[in-house]
Amino acid sequence: MTDFRAIERAGTDAVKQLRIDKLSNGLPFMINSKDLPSAECYIEYPDGHISLATLSASKRDFNVIRDLSFEEADIIRKRYNLSNIHA
Repeated sequence: MTDFRAIERAGTDAVKQLRIDKLSNGLPFMINSKDLPSAECYIEYPDGHISLATLSASKRDFNVIRDLSFEEADIIRKRYNLSNIHA
């Protein structure tokens, strides 16, 4: 029998590694959250700031709703167990 928790853990670890790779290469990373409306997400940038964003009408870009404070960004990282590679 397949251990679904192990599969879920492997998927989570892969996404966390992708995040580190993208941010380390100067690219932003999208953080989806069940706590946000379906069209909203967080965008984390290599400099450490995080923006709340929504998908644009063209669905090819994001529109920033607001930039989170550094304290709010830290709360988001802690909530999703994301390492702070920006420190």
